[in-house]
Amino acid sequence: MFVDKAKIYVKGGDGGDGIVAFRREKYVPEGGPAGGDGGDGGDVIFRVDEGLRTLVDFRYQKHFKAPRGEKGRNKSQHGANAEDMIVRVPPGTVVIDDDTQEVIADLTRHGQEVVVAKGGRGGRGNVRFATPSNPAPEISENGEEGQERWVVLELKVLADVGLVGFPSVGKSTLLSVVSGARPKIGAYHFTTLTPNLGVVDVGDGRSFVMADLPGLIEGAHQGVGLGHEFLRHVERTRLILHVIDMAATEGRDPFEDWLKINDELKLYNAKLEERPQIVVANKMDIPEAQEQLKLFRERLAAHGREDIEIFPISAVSKQGVQELLYKVADRLEAIPETPAVEELPEVEERKVYRLEASDDDGFTIRRENDVFVVDSPSIEKLIKRTNFSTHESVMRFARILRHKGVDQALRERGAKDGTTIRIGDFEFEFVEQGE
Repeated sequence: MFVDKAKIYVKGGDGGDGIVAFRREKYVPEGGPAGGDGGDGGDVIFRVDEGLRTLVDFRYQKHFKAPRGEKGRNKSQHGANAEDMIVRVPPGTVVIDDDTQEVIADLTRHGQEVVVAKGGRGGRGNVRFATPSNPAPEISENGEEGQERWVVLELKVLADVGLVGFPSVGKSTLLSVVSGARPKIGAYHFTTLTPNLGVVDVGDGRSFVMADLPGLIEGAHQGVGLGHEFLRHVERTRLILHVIDMAATEGRDPFEDWLKINDELKLYNAKLEERPQIVVANKMDIPEAQEQLKLFRERLAAHGREDIEIFPISAVSKQGVQELLYKVADRLEAIPETPAVEELPEVEERKVYRLEASDDDGFTIRRENDVFVVDSPSIEKLIKRTNFSTHESVMRFARILRHKGVDQALRERGAKDGTTIRIGDFEFEFVEQGE
């Protein structure tokens, strides 16, 4: 089964909570705070595994959640950090944020890693809040929530050579003749619905990977027919073998077919026009093919494209096939290993794509009937980290709001004693009090 697109949910592990604790030892009077920090949550990391070829595993498992960090301990001991969750993906996987459609990473090399959901930081224990004026604080923080998001995985086949052309021109037959691949072959359009890969042994010690890609039709660059499902894979190939039914067995014009396919490639991605291409004139064992090939060359010359290389073959009788393989191997030796169709950043180390939370301290205030709503990502984050079970933590939260100017802004908007204030999912009463 070949699966080349999947949508999955990923969530980094939550950080462990810090704790409130004090030293309780026989000969240490007034021992002071000893609550340790919580451990960090695990990251969700995608790692390229060259042993994988499809995204089929993501059809059965769509949710990936990293473990949370351990809670802090007594005696100022730090809770253990959680292990990262490693998710294996095949080479050629592009990771896209489902909300923004931003390309997060383009994973092509074995062992390449990217962090797609960062684990939350552990909360601080009360040992971190001790000050000369408050040497025994009863303040601790909850662990930070791990990042979560939906991502789309798209697999672009990594092949040296891609077979393109209209349906039923003989691409699958050619692949089956030159490699050990056994694609489904039938006398009807779109027999090939997904890419088939085959390793081609040239016979002189050289080899390469060839992909038989689904047939194109006009409008493919707009998604017509198999459209984008096909064109996505052409981007990865280093050399294009443009297979044409030179015998025109279905009544189509071989030269017009050549023009239309190239137009679709160019309209989908202009850089594909520059990709090295060899025209494979197939079905030359049929008598009408010789006349059509002569006409094809004449029309190429009339368009000023005498530079196009044409190889007459018959995939069925294997006529000219070996000569074609030698030529393909020669051309590949002169072409860079990975064509850079998309200008995507390199992943030099696994932490490159950590998604840092915003530190924006701004806030806005709006009214919903009698409720004042404060919108601020940084304050909502502070609420989640605040342990409201202790009075000191509540007072610390109130002080931070005053220092940010939230209290004064609420007064200016008309908030009074007893007014309901909402921040995220948290509601409380506004209380006037002196500094």
